Amino acid sequence: MLEKLNELERKALQQIKEINEIGQLNDLRVKLLGRKGELTQLLRGLKDLSADQRAEVGRVANELKERVENMLQQRNEELQKQVLNERLEAETIDVTLPGIPLLRGGKHPLTQIREEIQDIFISMGFSVAEGPEVELDYYNFEALNIPKDHPARDMQDSFYIDEDVLLRTHTSPVQVRTMEAMAPQLPVKIIVPGKVYRKDDDATHSPMFHQVEGLLVDTNITFAHLKAVLMTFARKIFGEQVKVRYRPSFFPFTEPSAEMDISCVHCNGEGCRVCSHTGWLEILGAGMVHPRVLEYGGYDPEKVSGFAFGMGIERIAMLKYGVNDLRLFFDNDLRFLKQF
Repeated sequence: MLEKLNELERKALQQIKEINEIGQLNDLRVKLLGRKGELTQLLRGLKDLSADQRAEVGRVANELKERVENMLQQRNEELQKQVLNERLEAETIDVTLPGIPLLRGGKHPLTQIREEIQDIFISMGFSVAEGPEVELDYYNFEALNIPKDHPARDMQDSFYIDEDVLLRTHTSPVQVRTMEAMAPQLPVKIIVPGKVYRKDDDATHSPMFHQVEGLLVDTNITFAHLKAVLMTFARKIFGEQVKVRYRPSFFPFTEPSAEMDISCVHCNGEGCRVCSHTGWLEILGAGMVHPRVLEYGGYDPEKVSGFAFGMGIERIAMLKYGVNDLRLFFDNDLRFLKQF
C-alpha cells in the first residue's frame, strides 16, 4: 500500500509539471483527489489492513494528499501568472506613439460671417432681434408699404402656406413687429439675422438664404447717420482701405432708398472680372424708413425718423472669401468647408 502511494505521488508530480492549461489542471485534481479519484480508490483498501497498518498508511495518505494539493495550488498560481503575462504582453500600449487625432468640427463659414456681422453692430449699440420664419402676409408685405397689387411683390415671389401665410421673403417684417412691441419707446436700434425664402435657384441665388436687417428709429435721424453706420461696418468687415458709394434705388419701405457699393475687394477698385471691370461691388440696400412703415409700427413720422438696411450674409461671405457659387455653402462638401 505504501509503495502504491509513493508511486501515485511520483506520477502525480510528473503530470502536474507537464500541464500547461488551468482547465487541464482542474481535471487532474478531480482525477487524483476527487470522490472517484485514484487516491480515494487506493484508500478503500485500508479495510483489509490491520489496525496498526491502517494508522500508518492513513498518516502517509494524508501527507500525500496535502503535498499533492500544494503542488496543484503552486502550479495553478504559475499558470495564472503565465496567462496574465501573456495578456499584458498582448495588450501592451506603446505610450511613445502619437495619439489618434480626434476629428473636430468647426463653424460653418456663413455662421462665422453672421457672428462677425453681429459683433460689429453690437459694438455700435445695436441689439439682436428675431422673428418667425413662417410669417403673415400683413407683416411681410402690407405693413412694409407693399399692398397686394404692388409690383414689388413679383421680385419676392415666395412659398405660400395659404393666402395670408407664407415663408418670409426678407427679415424686414421684424422691423414692424419690434416697433409695435416698443412704441412709443425710443430709440429702436436692432439688427435681425435670420433665414429667408424665395423662389430662386442659381449660382448666385438660393431658395433659402440668410439676411441681416438693420433698423434705427429715433428723433432727428438723418441719412448721414446711415452712411456713418454703414461705412463703419464696411471697413470692419472688409478692411480700412475699402471705399463705398451710394446709388439711388427703390424699396417700398424706405424713402429715399439707395444701393451701397464697395470698392472691389479683389482688384482694389482697378477693375477685374469679378466686378465686371467697374471697380465696384454691390453689397446691400438701405434708406430712410418710409413714413407709412413708421405709422404701421406705431410711431409718428412727424416726430421721429429712422433708417433701415438689409444685406445677404451669403453675398458678404462670397465677396470676403472669393466664392463664385453660392450653392457651395449648402453642398456640405468637406473639401470646401475645411478651408474656413
